[in-house]
Amino acid sequence: MPGPIHPRLLQRARATRRYLVASVAVGLATAALLVAQAWLIARGVTSTFALRRLPDDWPRLIGALAAVFLARAALSWLNAWLSHRASAAVKSQLRRDVLTAHLHTPVGGASSSSLMRLITRGLDDLDGYFSKYLPQLGLAATVPLVVGGVVLFTDVTSAIIMAITLPLIPLFMALIGWTTEKATKRSFAVADRLANHFADLIAGLPTLQAFARARAQRHGVELSEQQYQEATMRVLRVSFLSALALELLASLSVAVIAVTIGFRLVFDEVSFFTALFVLVLAPEAYLPVRMVGTHFHDSADGVAAADAAFAIIDAAPTARGTAQAPTTGPLRFERVGFTYPDATGPVLHDFTLEVAQGEVVALAGTSGVGKSTALALALGFLTPDDGELLVGGVPMSTIDPASWRAQVAYVAQDPGLVRGDVAANVRLGAPDATDADIAEALALAGAEFGPDKVVADDGEGLSAGERRRVALARALLRIRHGARWLILDEPTAGLDSDHEARVIDAVRNTGAAALIVTHRPAVLDAADRVVEWEAAR
Repeated sequence: MPGPIHPRLLQRARATRRYLVASVAVGLATAALLVAQAWLIARGVTSTFALRRLPDDWPRLIGALAAVFLARAALSWLNAWLSHRASAAVKSQLRRDVLTAHLHTPVGGASSSSLMRLITRGLDDLDGYFSKYLPQLGLAATVPLVVGGVVLFTDVTSAIIMAITLPLIPLFMALIGWTTEKATKRSFAVADRLANHFADLIAGLPTLQAFARARAQRHGVELSEQQYQEATMRVLRVSFLSALALELLASLSVAVIAVTIGFRLVFDEVSFFTALFVLVLAPEAYLPVRMVGTHFHDSADGVAAADAAFAIIDAAPTARGTAQAPTTGPLRFERVGFTYPDATGPVLHDFTLEVAQGEVVALAGTSGVGKSTALALALGFLTPDDGELLVGGVPMSTIDPASWRAQVAYVAQDPGLVRGDVAANVRLGAPDATDADIAEALALAGAEFGPDKVVADDGEGLSAGERRRVALARALLRIRHGARWLILDEPTAGLDSDHEARVIDAVRNTGAAALIVTHRPAVLDAADRVVEWEAAR
């Protein structure tokens, strides 16, 4: 966090700005109550010692002091209530923005495990930022100024000491904050890596179990867990040491004021009322600033999660076209280049390809050369770094993505399915399709199961091959209801030769243009044209 307030949270989240204004107002009211509290205490104590009995107005003093305490408690409750409302509003906005950004770039973005951890536990850590750090920051920005001003009019010497020692706390706090930020970001990255590792193991557990390698992965999980434990303990060490340093500095500063006032009181250079009034106020000037440093550690995890959320949001394309996609004409890659973030080199470089209407083009090559990336670019999930994609001669950057995708039927390597039955999943391709249309599409896709077969969460209940058949049936149904492009990523993987032949015939008979990534010889033989290329060509 480059400053006391996260700039992106201040700029993007309106609730943050509103809460900061409210926290300053609460801080000013709290500072006024602190001055009144110190005055009432000093007035009561000095009057009692001077008269050697309780002053005549002691009931009013006690009542006023109780009213001050109640008002401070009410302000504390109000500040907490405002902070939790602001935190809930900001978290809700960030979650919507992150999910919207992920929907715009579902390929090449954050993994599902990273995304789940971020929008649940990660952003929940912003509660510490809003409920502890920002309220204390509001007090630190107001209380020392008000208290220091009152002390200046009461005792100039104490005000000078306060002016010299008070800035030392933010200085040390900034130095400690840089160390804390680095340690927290490292801890967040290690936790993210552990979450991804565990999610990959769970997803591949059947394969690992089939090859008797499940137990062998235990050591890798233990190593990742140990790294996370070490990173967490490093953050805790920095937190405890910084709290000790700030506490010691604040205590020494108050002690210096107390010692000087004590000597001046002995030599009758200051009145008893002034000495007691300043001694009661002095700790209140240092306390908010010191507590900012302490609560900074409570906010560090939330700030790291916010940075990760903004990284996903910033990666999404901001400029979206508004023109309607042409309903005729070829799809053309014009000298396209693309590099994934943090990659060592480009996945695609100077890639040119044209797919004419009604043409079936197969993309072939070894894994990692950019075939699936080319499909993601064609769908508009990714934006090329160089070159241009053209649809009917119109740049895709100027086309409304929804109007283009309405013409496309897509089958991914791992198709997305919803809970329900097969018919409901196929009907996603054309909501107005009849039961006969769905049954026919399933038959063309080589499905040997009925439309009433139950599908659980994440496609559970269907094998990998069955999921592809459902997705292919959905794509074929979409073509029959107006789409004119088929974009398929390994559509026949997991199918035997007979079913593969039926699927190829079904794709050919649609008359739609098809861009297919495949390694299967039968699909390559059936294509009008096969494009093979090497990495970054």
